[in-house]
Amino acid sequence: MVAARGQAHNKSDGAEPTYKHSHFTHNDESDDDGDTDSLIKPSQSVHRQLSNAAAHIPLTIPTSSTSINQIMKLAVLIALASGAQAFAPTTTSSNSALRMSEVPAEEVAEVAAPTVAPINGWVPDAAQPCYGLPGAISPLGFFDPLGFSNGELGTVKRLREAEIMHGRVSMAATLGYLIGESTPTITYGMDVHHTIANNQLPEVPGTVLFPFFLAINIAEAWRASAGWVEPGLGSLFELREKYYPGDIGFDPFGLKPKDAKEFANMQSKELSNGRLAMLAAAGMCVQEQINGQGILETLGF
Repeated sequence: MVAARGQAHNKSDGAEPTYKHSHFTHNDESDDDGDTDSLIKPSQSVHRQLSNAAAHIPLTIPTSSTSINQIMKLAVLIALASGAQAFAPTTTSSNSALRMSEVPAEEVAEVAAPTVAPINGWVPDAAQPCYGLPGAISPLGFFDPLGFSNGELGTVKRLREAEIMHGRVSMAATLGYLIGESTPTITYGMDVHHTIANNQLPEVPGTVLFPFFLAINIAEAWRASAGWVEPGLGSLFELREKYYPGDIGFDPFGLKPKDAKEFANMQSKELSNGRLAMLAAAGMCVQEQINGQGILETLGF
């Protein structure tokens, strides 16, 4: 019996274990899909094949050197399978990477603040009254009780353009009231004809009025071409983007300062005189309509 057991034992020790071979294949067609699953399938296939190969190794209690070798091979296969799985990208990370790649660059990068080229040293600033245009002069400072300057930049520029133009016309009108009523003129010659200014226009001959109105039309056409957008190319009453209100490029004596602060100071002075002239011209017109006398005559001259 002992001999039989020994022969059986020797027979079992000499038996070579059989293993079912598993070929590792790679699916090349999955690479053409461009999908994230094509990156995961090869590693999962390797892991599956290694697991199948390990399943065919018999698990027995190590009673001989052959059994110990089988256990060691099984451990090696499990370690290889774990290593292959560790290098396989997960679906979550792949999707996250794709989602990050789909985010537009404008949302990731900070949007740079648009830079505006200064016009006569002025850069529009919505945080300041009238977008930083000069004209807030003491003692009142910024005075806009009706909120006309609360509009958009184009509206504020158009209102400032109107203020400057009316101020310039009023300054000329104020001088016209004084000179036309008390000095020799083209219409009346050397004879100082004390007709009040409100009634002088009907007395002016047509030969004088025609060149006068022609000069006004030329000046207005020049101002419109310099500062206003052509009809059909933009909305009505729209100023050019690079146009500074009131700066039509007419400076025959070169009085326009080149320094930004000096230019703002000069425009503040022009605005102050223009605002005063608008009040003065309106007062002269009303005063002459009331008493029918000239300005200097009313003052006693």
